[in-house]
Amino acid sequence: MIETHKLTRRFKVGDTEVRALDAVDLRIESGEFVAVMGPSGSGKSTLMNILGCLDTPDDGEYALLGQAVGQMQDADLSRIRNQHIGFVFQSFHLLPRMTALDNVLLPFRFSPAPPAGATENAVALLGDLGLSDRLDHRPNQLSGGQRQRVAIARALVNTPPMLLADEPTGNLDSKTSVEIMQLFTRLNQNGQTIMMVTHEEEIAAYAKRVVRMRDGRIEKDERNTH
Repeated sequence: MIETHKLTRRFKVGDTEVRALDAVDLRIESGEFVAVMGPSGSGKSTLMNILGCLDTPDDGEYALLGQAVGQMQDADLSRIRNQHIGFVFQSFHLLPRMTALDNVLLPFRFSPAPPAGATENAVALLGDLGLSDRLDHRPNQLSGGQRQRVAIARALVNTPPMLLADEPTGNLDSKTSVEIMQLFTRLNQNGQTIMMVTHEEEIAAYAKRVVRMRDGRIEKDERNTH
């Protein structure tokens, strides 16, 4: 599903050039659940941004579902983001004036024509996530865990092959974090490919594979044995 070859991203910090990614080779197959870990500045967020088509590499190659995306134009990157990738962020990124249902339907605002059954699919997703009685609630009427479930439903409403999660439990208490990770596990068991950035070992333990980064490189890439 994902393949990178010598992926490199450089940033200027004053007069110094920093290699946020330094010739990273990574392959992720369909159906995997991968956690990316590493200290601040290790390159994990830069990697996530490039894989999510939110940023472009300076050198190297990136292919998603067999499509070379490294040199694509903004319009093509936008289309790939909308059709192939669902995003879940630490801070939820819900629109405060919209209901839970409207937030989930947000990706279809960027489609020329919403597919038939989009609303029914969104309602079903929210129901599957235990939010049937929260469809008309706005984010400030929901708990942190409920808001993250709305964000997950929004990420899945387009049935994207890849789910990218950046510190998805970062703003949640430990009990709610476990509930969200159990949900991710269930999604993965149903075939969803998930790549997640986290700094918490107990959260990474839910993944089937852990990629550890340091100084822009992959230091370790190992299978979880649970």
